[in-house]
Amino acid sequence: MFIDSHCHLDRLDLTDFNDDLSFVVNAASAVSVNEMLCVSVTLQEFPKMAELTKPFPNVYLSCGTHPLNQEDKVDQGQLHVLAQHPRVIAIGETGLDYFYAPETKALQQDSFRKHIRVARELNKPLIIHTRDAQEDTLAILQEERADQIGGILHCFTESLEMAEAAMDIGFYISFSGIVTFKNASALREVARKIPNDKFLIETDAPYLAPVPHRGQQNQPAYVVDVAKHLASIRGQSVEDIARLSTDNFNKLFNLSQNTA
Repeated sequence: MFIDSHCHLDRLDLTDFNDDLSFVVNAASAVSVNEMLCVSVTLQEFPKMAELTKPFPNVYLSCGTHPLNQEDKVDQGQLHVLAQHPRVIAIGETGLDYFYAPETKALQQDSFRKHIRVARELNKPLIIHTRDAQEDTLAILQEERADQIGGILHCFTESLEMAEAAMDIGFYISFSGIVTFKNASALREVARKIPNDKFLIETDAPYLAPVPHRGQQNQPAYVVDVAKHLASIRGQSVEDIARLSTDNFNKLFNLSQNTA
């Protein structure tokens, strides 16, 4: 069994799927992607996301505001309330992105700290987006004692040194379709070195479709292609990647253990 540890089902263009999310979920199930984590990017859109995915008990939720969605300051109280939804297992995605929005550093940092505090209050792991902000990301995680709840550095594209520092404080490293891209040789070297008990796989659907689906809308079923590439990179079988990543997901979120 595979788990897509990060997707945005509410961001899919469902016209590609007969305007029915069940086509996406069923396509994933057909290739043994039996569970997925649908990740929030704004608090305002969270209720709609929760309603859209309500028919699917195999879809877990996160609650949070993406670092690039900083039109208003995050309301920590609202985040705390929404994140108590029974299907929410994680807080985020949150973090820092200085590549696309260096001008909102202060807002991003404030939001990031609020997310970590709520995560600690609710004892739910974090979903972290980080780009061109290694030093500040790690510093804030340490200052806000994020080691108490851990989480995921999702869609990882940073250095091995950052991955090691994050793993040291209880975080997992998740690889997306980027690891299959032709120009991602440095990332593949990082992926090769992450320990068996610290990696996850994801699609970040509808974005970043892996080879051989480049140019298409991404979907959870394609996490199998990420797994195939990781298997080749790491010298493991696809079954190993499925089992290890599933076990890691279940361990992080304290879910019942499933087997591939």
